[in-house]
Amino acid sequence: MNIAQNIAEELAVKQSQVDAAIALLDEGSTVPFIARYRKEATGGLDDIQLRRLEERLVYLRELEDRRAVVLKSIDEQEKLTPELKEAILAAETKTRLEDLYLPYKPKRRTKAQIAREAGLEPLADALMADASLDPQVVAAEYVDEEKGIADVAAALDGARQIVMERIAENADLIGELRDYVWAQGKLESRVADGQEEAGAKFADYFEYEEQLQKIPSHRALALFRGRNESVLRLQLKIEGQDDLEPGRSFGICDGMIARKYDITDEGRAGDGWLTETVRWAWRVKVSLHIELELMMQLKEQAEEEAIRVFGENLRDLLLAAPAGPRATIGLDPGLRTGVKVVVVDATGKLVDSATIYPHVPKNQWDQSIDILAKLAAKHKAELVSIGNGTASRETDKLAADLMKRHPELRLSKIMVSEAGASVYSASEFASREFPDLDVSLRGAVSIARRLQDPLAELVKVEPKAIGVGQYQHDVSQSRLARMLDSVVEDCVNAVGVDVNTASAPLLAQVAGLGQSLAANIVSYRDEHGAFTDRKALLKVSRLGAKAFEQSAGFLKVMNGENPLDASAVHPEAYPLVERIITSTGKGVGELIGDSRFLRSLAANDFTDEKFGEPTVRDIISELEKPGRDPRPEFKTAAFRDGVEKLSDLEPGMILEGVVTNVTNFGAFVDIGVHQDGLVHISVLSDKFVKDPREVVKAGDVVKVKVVEVDLKRKRIALSRRFDSDVKKGKGKPESRGGEQRQSRPNQPRGNRPHKQPKSRESAPMGAMAAAFANLKK
Repeated sequence: MNIAQNIAEELAVKQSQVDAAIALLDEGSTVPFIARYRKEATGGLDDIQLRRLEERLVYLRELEDRRAVVLKSIDEQEKLTPELKEAILAAETKTRLEDLYLPYKPKRRTKAQIAREAGLEPLADALMADASLDPQVVAAEYVDEEKGIADVAAALDGARQIVMERIAENADLIGELRDYVWAQGKLESRVADGQEEAGAKFADYFEYEEQLQKIPSHRALALFRGRNESVLRLQLKIEGQDDLEPGRSFGICDGMIARKYDITDEGRAGDGWLTETVRWAWRVKVSLHIELELMMQLKEQAEEEAIRVFGENLRDLLLAAPAGPRATIGLDPGLRTGVKVVVVDATGKLVDSATIYPHVPKNQWDQSIDILAKLAAKHKAELVSIGNGTASRETDKLAADLMKRHPELRLSKIMVSEAGASVYSASEFASREFPDLDVSLRGAVSIARRLQDPLAELVKVEPKAIGVGQYQHDVSQSRLARMLDSVVEDCVNAVGVDVNTASAPLLAQVAGLGQSLAANIVSYRDEHGAFTDRKALLKVSRLGAKAFEQSAGFLKVMNGENPLDASAVHPEAYPLVERIITSTGKGVGELIGDSRFLRSLAANDFTDEKFGEPTVRDIISELEKPGRDPRPEFKTAAFRDGVEKLSDLEPGMILEGVVTNVTNFGAFVDIGVHQDGLVHISVLSDKFVKDPREVVKAGDVVKVKVVEVDLKRKRIALSRRFDSDVKKGKGKPESRGGEQRQSRPNQPRGNRPHKQPKSRESAPMGAMAAAFANLKK
């Protein structure tokens, strides 16, 4: 297999582009570096294409390594025929390769092997070759007590085991059966005996079936979670296999086996034995093997989609608009334990802290406002960042009263997600940063900083703790970690990092660095002071030429000796900028920011053997707006006064909120009542929406309409269709199997199970189900 050619076809790009990218990756270049600074070599492959290329490269190389092992193993057994070798070399997936290897794979002694050792293979061959032979008569010749064949029945059973193993190891046949069952099979779910009450969260899957290949990721993962919790029983059903019509010897699948071996029931002496052997082969060997494989395939595909969704949400959250370098008060709300207060300056440095008790049981409202006002005035704070956990709306009201009583402070209040703040506060990094600070106050620092710069603060938290995924604990943790790490790396390098203010966790995500070099940069900075130019990075311990090449373009030196050091122009391209300066007669200071003049330049006038038009165009664009931040403008949502808890919500309310999570079936929105509401995909827009991320992403400020509230289950149905009335009707919600921030929207028309669960009159979700059902009418 030509790996580069294969990947090129998958990505729909030229093989030369893939060859160049592979060479760069093998040399140790990172994806962010290649995407930004090696466009000439790769023909402009972007970071998404390069991540996919990198992933497929690993898979195909593993496939090649396994292929070599398989060929060697079979060759050593002296069973490698030209036809088998050709098939193995042509295998495009690990599954196909393992199918071909199965008959030759060393394994424990099977019943078929024991039968062969007893000399029963000729009997199996004879019965398969001639259906007119009487099995009882032929088998009598093989009875031999010394070989363990006590009677005719034992001989025929041994022959049957040999035939069944051949069938189960026929790679082409198994592949055809697997493809058929994947396309036509249905997954059936039933509630386990006695689990109706304990497993109520899976109620929508108590009587459920859907075509296997059409089950979406979130439903598949809910089903598997229900099975793992012993609430659901799952079974694969194949229409036309078990319910035979009168006069038919085979179902759909065992019929495929029979046709493969030219077995028909024509009333001959051996037809009954052969027919029963095929049926047994399907029931005992093949069906169980295929069901296990396809359930694994469904789970892997569901996990892959869930991981993709998590990655996209994380990307949106990390690239959310920063409030910028403004002094900020961080409030970590609490009732009995009080509200933890910190003040960080424009650089994120902690400058003050306190604990106030405005809420029950102490109710020190006026005293708390007085403390906050003094802190704001003392440190010239501009923003108040409020964590959205327990007592957040009460604390939001406190901040509003503060602003009302002290308009001269000109404060703005914003509620932010505090997901992961407790993880950060208990982390080793937080302990080193604030060794003498109470853990709860560290959380308030995180809340303040994530308003100033979400990216810089959230990189300190393990991505899984940020909570923007679906079924994140049910998927492969290693695959999830790889995906999330790549997302974090891409986001950090897309924005760039101020080398003189960045924390070690943030620096560690810069291309070519890592934790060790990041720590060395911070140590060097602490010992020698701020970096004055990028070249000084080479003085950092263990930061060599390769690491400098990979990282320098993403590390910015603000207000340094060379203005280009504050831009995304790579130091290797500085000579190119000098040529532009020389040819235009303008100094670098005059050139930077002169958009009209820069746009008049022709990129091809400055190309040479090293730098082509893509790089020249990028440099001219960067000179136009050096160090520009790709993140959007900072906006905030205004929660409605008086709407602070679920019971305050009424159908028809139009509210503003923040998108906290986007799944394949809709978007969750924080509307300020301590429980996110769900906007189902069917009501995300007046137009058809295939993917929720087409219209919303995590961090977006949106307006929504309250459709219905289930106080008992703490679920909120929201809509972004403002011109439609919700009428009562019938329907059935979609279960998320206990996933965080549950809501139960109706399924979109094109995405329903084949058989919906039977309605339950006593189900507490009936009203909500009716509301959702009517949204799509």
